[in-house]
Amino acid sequence: MPAVALLVVATLLWAGNYLVGELVVAAVDPLSLTWWRWVLAAVPLVVLAQVLERPDWRAVARHWRPLLLYGAIGVVGYPLLLYAALEHTSAASASIINAANPALIVVAAVLLGQAAAHWRTWTGLGLGLVGVLLVLTGGSVERLLTLSFNLGDLLMLGAVVAWTAYTLLGRRLGVPPLASTAVQVLLTTLVLTPVTLAAGLTAPPDAASWWSVLYIALGPSIGSYVCWNLAVARVSPTVAGVSMNLVTVFTLAIAALLGRPPTLVQLLGGALVIGGVLLASGVRARAGGRGA
Repeated sequence: MPAVALLVVATLLWAGNYLVGELVVAAVDPLSLTWWRWVLAAVPLVVLAQVLERPDWRAVARHWRPLLLYGAIGVVGYPLLLYAALEHTSAASASIINAANPALIVVAAVLLGQAAAHWRTWTGLGLGLVGVLLVLTGGSVERLLTLSFNLGDLLMLGAVVAWTAYTLLGRRLGVPPLASTAVQVLLTTLVLTPVTLAAGLTAPPDAASWWSVLYIALGPSIGSYVCWNLAVARVSPTVAGVSMNLVTVFTLAIAALLGRPPTLVQLLGGALVIGGVLLASGVRARAGGRGA
């Protein structure tokens, strides 16, 4: 599967994480939700890595220290901060702050010498950011200016920083991506278990909550992380960062399926986001004459 397609699948599944996560944190605390997420996902990830990559597990295990660090940042840090943020702020507000992620990844990658920012990159980044702001504010400047940063907003900023670090660090290790994800999950789950038990593990209280947790374990946890790690190894940090804006577009699409169709402004914002992703990734449309 092309790397851009993998990024699309990852962001689609993560869009569901925002909507479902906002509902689940009303019944399950963020630490417990993060623990359930990875406990349920750990074994399937190991099986997938073995079937698809057949890695040398001894060689992978020799990298356990950096893998534990990466896992603490991206596997635990990002979702834990996200779910904690959703206790105090809306999914829409969290998504607006998450739109800063591409810019932060671009700036960090350039500063670290991992990427060169060309006009197409910055233009695509700008289009994507404008599209996200249009979608989330309904085209109202007043709504944009009146957004305030509460505790949830600050926690979401921390999540953005965590994902930026995870994206950039994950490119350097040279471990097969699925095996890397699986070992990160195993190591961080082992460390997280006593902490979660000591803090008081909360179980989903009803069937709906269990189904929601199961979706988070299978979709955003297994599907998204596998697709993301496969793609990040093949694309630049700037392309990976800009693609994160698609989370907002897919969130609106899911809402439409639930009976809340998008407005004209939302459609325009979605077009700008998709155009920005394609521009930054170097995908160009064919001229009309060539398509004949």
